[in-house]
This record gives sequence, C-alpha cells and structure tokens, in this order.
Amino acid sequence: MPVLWCDDLANHTLEDILLSQTENRAWSKELRHGISDVVASRLAKKISLEQYAVDRKRFNEEMAECRRRANLLAELIKNHR
Repeated sequence: MPVLWCDDLANHTLEDILLSQTENRAWSKELRHGISDVVASRLAKKISLEQYAVDRKRFNEEMAECRRRANLLAELIKNHR
C-alpha cells in the first residue's frame, strides 16, 4: 500500500506530485501481483471460493482507489504551472 495519501495535492511541487505518481504506480504493480497470486491460489485449490471472493473484492476496491489516484495525479501534472 502506498505511503500516506492526501487528495489536496494542488499546493505541492511538481516533484512531489511525480513522486506520488511513482509510488502509486508501484502500488498498482503490487496489486496486480496480489490479484495474480489470489487467482493462482484458487486455481490450485489452496483457498476456498469464499476466501477468493473476499480477496478479489478487496483487491478490486484497492484497484479502484489506485486508478482514482492515478487520474487525479495525471490531471495535476497536466495542469501544473
């Protein structure tokens, strides 16, 4: 999970925003690997269908947040002066 997050990044420097973008990309990569691991565990029958559903729901929620942050950061970078 990324370091502390604040939606109010408008007063941050471009360097800080770019660092947040890098951290968010790393988080996205971690989430993708985590989802792959959950799918592999379910296919190997190492986890129950119920646990799979719980894990997938959590990853889907985190991926949605990660995408939201990515969009916010992209918009800030685009509009940065």
